[in-house]
Amino acid sequence: MFFTQNDFQPKKLDNGVTRTIKGYTDDLMVCELVWKKGQTGSVHTHPHTQCGYIISGKFEAEVNGNKQILGPGECFYTKPNEAHGLVCLEDGTTLDVFTPKREDFLK
Repeated sequence: MFFTQNDFQPKKLDNGVTRTIKGYTDDLMVCELVWKKGQTGSVHTHPHTQCGYIISGKFEAEVNGNKQILGPGECFYTKPNEAHGLVCLEDGTTLDVFTPKREDFLK
């Protein structure tokens, strides 16, 4: 199965971040997020396992109350229903991988 640039349109989120779904199956979803300095992904939970990979920029990641500064090539992991969030410290792009897919993103 293949996905191309034209399969999904970018969506501007309430926090100003732009999210583009890159592809998904029932068990997996990949999303690219483009951030500007100062934008935040508020601490939240969801029933999905997530891995967030930093493509570019610098971010303060919070997972279960623990904070870590992450840059290109680094990532964070969250278990289902684990509190987590991001603060963008330098303009950048992240790649979020979820299992199973985020049905709420498809509505």
